[in-house]
Amino acid sequence: MANSNTVLGTRAQEAATPAISVSKLVKRYGDMVALDHFDLEVRRGEIFGLLGPNGSGKTTAINCILALLTYDSGTIRVFGEPMTPASYALKRRIGLVPQNVAVLNELTVEENIDYFCSLYVPRKADRTPLVEEAIEFAGLGDFRRFRPGKLSGGLLRRLNIACGIAHRPDLVFFDEPTVAVDPQSRNAILEGIRRLNEAGATVVYTSHYMEEVEEICDRILIMDHGRHLALGTADELKTMIDAGERITVESPDVADETLAAVRALGFVVEASYDGRELDVRCRRGEHNLVDLLGVLRAAGVNIGHLTSRPPTLNDVFLELTGKALRD
Repeated sequence: MANSNTVLGTRAQEAATPAISVSKLVKRYGDMVALDHFDLEVRRGEIFGLLGPNGSGKTTAINCILALLTYDSGTIRVFGEPMTPASYALKRRIGLVPQNVAVLNELTVEENIDYFCSLYVPRKADRTPLVEEAIEFAGLGDFRRFRPGKLSGGLLRRLNIACGIAHRPDLVFFDEPTVAVDPQSRNAILEGIRRLNEAGATVVYTSHYMEEVEEICDRILIMDHGRHLALGTADELKTMIDAGERITVESPDVADETLAAVRALGFVVEASYDGRELDVRCRRGEHNLVDLLGVLRAAGVNIGHLTSRPPTLNDVFLELTGKALRD
C-alpha cells in the first residue's frame, strides 16, 4: 500500500509541475535587451498562446527555452528539470514546428518524416509505426511518395508539422503554423493541434492570427520589449483593458452636429461617419448602446442595421502594446 501511495504521490507531483517554467530571464545582444527579466509558466496539458509584435522577444524566448541560445541570467526548467544544451533526454520530449518550412527537397514525404523521426528514435523498427501515424495524422497518405516541390503550400505546412511531431513529443512548439495557407488547410492544421493536445501533448502556439489564438488557446501571454505584459484566458484579458464594444449604425442622415454630440458622450473613444455608416468605439460601460441610441433618436436619425461587437483580443493587444500584431 505504501508503494502504491508513493506512485500516486509521484504522479500527482509530476502533474502539478509546469511543462515550462521561466523566471527572470535576461538576454542581451550588446546594448540591446531582448529579454528583460521575462517570466513564463506553461501548465502541462494546455494550449498556451504566446503573442507579441515583431521584435518583442518571442523567438528569443523560445530559442532560450530550447537551449539554442545562451542567456545572461535567469532560470529555465522543462518538466521540472533544468534545460541545458546537453539535456538530451528532455529534448527528445520536445517537438518544434518552425514558421519557415524546414524539410529536405531531395526526399519524399515519407522519407522526410522518417528522417526527422530518426533524430529521436534511432531504431527503424520503432520508427515505422510512428512515421505511419504521423502520415495519417497530417492527412498525407495520398502524397507519401511526393517530393516537397510537388506539394501545395497547405500540404507543405502539414508535412512540416508531421516532421515535428512524428516522435510523439510531450511538448510541441508551433511557430506561425498557418501562415499563407488556404482556409481548408488552416482548419485541418488547427484541428490537428487540438487532437495532439487531447492526446496529452502540451502546446505552445504563436500566431499573427488573433482569431486562431482566441479559438484554440487555453491561456495567452502578451509580451513586448522582452517583458511579460499580461496573462490570462481571452475573456480575462479583455477585462484588463478600458476598451468596450464597437457599435456600428447604418444611417443615411447623420449630421455634423449629431456626430459632434456622439463624440461628446463620455464613453466614446472615437466616432466616424462615412455618409452611410456611423462607427463608434466605446470604453467599457453598462449603458453605452442605450445612451448612443438616445442621442441618435433625439436628433431624428433614421437607424438601419445596427451591430454591437464586444472587444476582441486584437483590441487588448493594441491597447497593451500600442501596436498592431504585425508591427
